[in-house]
This record gives sequence, structure tokens and C-alpha cells, in this order.
Amino acid sequence: MDALGRRCPIPVIELAKVIGEVPDGALVAVLADDEAARLDIPAWCAMRNQEYAGERPAEHGAVYLVRRRA
Repeated sequence: MDALGRRCPIPVIELAKVIGEVPDGALVAVLADDEAARLDIPAWCAMRNQEYAGERPAEHGAVYLVRRRA
């Protein structure tokens, strides 16, 4: 999911929209360049009982990985 150039909370809002469309156990990769995503995405995962699977650098920003839980 590409959230480049979008400020929080938009990346989290977009993540919430797509998480239900992926099968249980699948990963959603969120590409974001807003520094707040580094805190907001793991916090959202904790609140929504989803698994925060980590972060990796990207050419622009970072990729945040979220694994869908049932």
C-alpha cells in the first residue's frame, strides 16, 4: 500500500481500509515517508490486535509490515 507523501493519520486510515481485504496471516506492506508512521502503525496494530511485523528502509521513507490476524 503506497502512502508516500501522505501525513498521519492517513497511512493508518488507509491500512484500516485494506487489512480486511487480505487473508488471515497475510502481510500488508505500508510504504510511508511520514516519520509519525514509525509510531502510529505499531500502535494501531496493538489497538486492533494485528501483528506488527517490522520495518525496513525504502528508497523513500520506510516499509512497515503488518500481518493480519483473525
